[in-house]
Amino acid sequence: QLELVESGGGLVQPGGSLRFSCAVSGFSLDYYAIGWFRQAPGKEREGVSCLSSSGLGIKYGNAGKGRVTISRDNAKKMVYLQMNSLKPEDPAVYYCAADKTFGPTTYCTLTPGNYGAWGQGTQVTVSS
Repeated sequence: QLELVESGGGLVQPGGSLRFSCAVSGFSLDYYAIGWFRQAPGKEREGVSCLSSSGLGIKYGNAGKGRVTISRDNAKKMVYLQMNSLKPEDPAVYYCAADKTFGPTTYCTLTPGNYGAWGQGTQVTVSS
C-alpha cells in the first residue's frame, strides 16, 4: 500500500525557511515521480515542485521558482523540499504526492490530477 507522510510545516516568520520532508513507503522512488503541492483556503491546489522517478528531472511551479529546492534520499525513502524566503502568500497546506511511471524517467508534472497517491499534508503559517 502506497503511503506518503509529510512533516516540516509550522509557524515561520516572513523571510524564514522551512524544510519539508515526505516519507514514502510501499513503493520504490525509482518508479514514481514525487510532487510537492500546496493548497490555501478557497484556492486551487497548485504545484510547487516535482522530481522525476530517475531523480534527474525537476520542475518548479510559480509558487516555488527561485525559492525552493527539491531533493531525495533513495536509501531513506525520503523526498525533501527546502523553501526559503517565505512570504505572506505562502501559508497553505503542503502536500507530497506520487505519480507512477514506467521505470525511471526524467519527466514529472505539476498537474495534481496526474498523482494517484497523496499524503495528509502539513500546515504552514507565515507570521511575524
